[in-house]
Amino acid sequence: MPAPLQQAPGAGLDAFFEADAVAVVGASDDVTKIGGRPVQLLRKYGYAGAVYPVNPKGGTIQGLPGYASVLDTPTAPALAILAVPAPAALQAVRDCAERGVRGVIVLSAGFAEAGPEGAALQAGMVRVAREHGMRLLGPNCLGAVNVANSLVGSFSIALEQSMPPAGQAGIVSQSGNIGSLTMRNMASRGLGVSRFIATGNEADVDVADGIAALAQDDATRIILCCMETCRHAGRLAAALEMARARNKPVIVLKIGATEQGQAAAASHTGALTGSDAVFDAVFRRHGVLRVRSFEELLDVGHAAALLGPERLPATDGVTLVAASGGFGIMMADAMVQAGMTLPPLAEATRALIREAVPTAGTHNPVDASAQMSARPDILLKMLSALQGDASGSTLVLLLALSLYNPRLRGVYLEALSKIRASHPDRLLVIISQGPPDAVAEINALGIPVFPSIPAAATGMAGLVRLGQLAALPPAAAYSGPVDAVDPAVFRNEFHAKKALATAGISVPREEVVASADEAVRSARATGYPVVLKIASEDIAHKTEIGGVALDLADDEAVRQAYGRLMDNARTRAPAARLDGVLVAPMVRGGVELIAGVSRDPVFGPVVMVGFGGIYAEILKDVAVQVAPVSEEEALHMIRGLRMFPLLDGARGRPKADVAAAARTVARLSEFACRHAADVAEIDMNPILVRPEGEGVLVLDALMVPTPRNTPAP
Repeated sequence: MPAPLQQAPGAGLDAFFEADAVAVVGASDDVTKIGGRPVQLLRKYGYAGAVYPVNPKGGTIQGLPGYASVLDTPTAPALAILAVPAPAALQAVRDCAERGVRGVIVLSAGFAEAGPEGAALQAGMVRVAREHGMRLLGPNCLGAVNVANSLVGSFSIALEQSMPPAGQAGIVSQSGNIGSLTMRNMASRGLGVSRFIATGNEADVDVADGIAALAQDDATRIILCCMETCRHAGRLAAALEMARARNKPVIVLKIGATEQGQAAAASHTGALTGSDAVFDAVFRRHGVLRVRSFEELLDVGHAAALLGPERLPATDGVTLVAASGGFGIMMADAMVQAGMTLPPLAEATRALIREAVPTAGTHNPVDASAQMSARPDILLKMLSALQGDASGSTLVLLLALSLYNPRLRGVYLEALSKIRASHPDRLLVIISQGPPDAVAEINALGIPVFPSIPAAATGMAGLVRLGQLAALPPAAAYSGPVDAVDPAVFRNEFHAKKALATAGISVPREEVVASADEAVRSARATGYPVVLKIASEDIAHKTEIGGVALDLADDEAVRQAYGRLMDNARTRAPAARLDGVLVAPMVRGGVELIAGVSRDPVFGPVVMVGFGGIYAEILKDVAVQVAPVSEEEALHMIRGLRMFPLLDGARGRPKADVAAAARTVARLSEFACRHAADVAEIDMNPILVRPEGEGVLVLDALMVPTPRNTPAP
């Protein structure tokens, strides 16, 4: 009998954070053992609920009465922490279910990660938990922590010396060690933590549950996530949407690249759409900021938590200030490369700067010279002028060595304190490496401090993206029919394009012919010049076997080309099944795009659009997103391509019909969702994008069946 379905993301996780009684199964007097540490930590940090150590020997454990079984505890604990060997865990879970426990944390290892026998034990635990509506965290995990009420369901050494201060940052991690390090580092920066959860093997509770639970927690205002992979695409999307709807910024350190699964090398799309790029696309869609290093997670996470969702930057504009022109140039370079802009200062602002510091350079970046820190009132006057500028940009102030000098430190801290009081809604960011106590004082004013110019540039770009969270439109969803596709679409491009045409995608008038005479008749009906292409389900890349003839202007050219193409196919692809030759009009003008669909093993159909034609895999100028995509999303994807200026009238070219291209990509994505069970890949290459108002034409198309629909040779 299959286990009941997994609960909605975040459902039932209050047992891990709000339990009024906790049983520790496998409890030990030895605080160096996994079974001893949860008992020790619960008592050390003052957990107010009941703690029931469970050990077959009973007796007294760390000064508390021990119980031979969870079935013997005075009350039914809401939470049980299991620290027993893997073979004993299944019975322990059964006992918990019988006792009415609502959540189980399995700290022990030796399950699915250890082989088939362990996987069977893990599956058994999940079955019992779901049959009884009990949530199971782990196994092989570092558990969960609610800092506010000192509920510690973990043995993490990050808690050995001290508990983090209670605060606004929630942490969810698939890796217990990375998550613990995040918690410890945030605490060392003086930043409070609300809740921590490490999901381990994710037999039941997964990273989506953790994100959803933190999104619903009133104390959590920002979510830091350490992710290796995703096992349930729909659950992750639902959890991220929950966080977005509640304006809880999510910052993800995504490590590793998910296995792409079975790659169909027949299409350009399969080669160009990698799973890591799909994660990027999913994160963008839901307003998640992906960071690339642990240090960036801490820097941006710390800054975002200090600011809160309401103070995140509203624009990408920055005003840069340093006591040195050289530092200003370095800051400008880094900020522009990160995608920030440097708006000019208003003349009134520049005049006020000159009043405060007559020697200052008043363009952006501002070369304020060492004179700006002569007295707090001078510095305050200059900062006030900048904070009052009409651009509304973020003020970024570089302090290279000043905080290490006691006199200058006093000047800056006094001025910064006053500017925060006079301009509480204007964003100010500092670049400084310390000393740590001075940085802590600045942080206490609600001012983020980045340790370097590159970190500040990357961090500011990230904060801008997080600030756009509330403005994101709801993610597109497919609600149409799910149908089988005519197997003929896999035979050749003629049938593939015919199916695409029924979805509203524009294709040329074409015909498949079986003789040179038929080719001539078809060419006359089409109108010269024409193109001839070999038609075969076994030849994906026709140009590679000499299967394409372009710009044929008369009957004789068509006859010769027909014979040449058939000869090339028989010689260079002798095993290929040949349907004949496709006759199509020779279409000129416009810009060539490629678009397609591939199947991601986690997220399902993924749509791609990019530049390249036959050079697509060389240029790799593509954008991807999980299907379906709206026309607005498709337009955003196209505008984000590096070579988009070619579509936008660069160098005197006519502007291309970008709206028609976006409409084509959106319709392709809907087609892919409708036929997801049958079609593994779709390749439309090239797509000729004509001048504005003239539409697009799909000149070639390929469809690859899912493995269960692959025709026998």
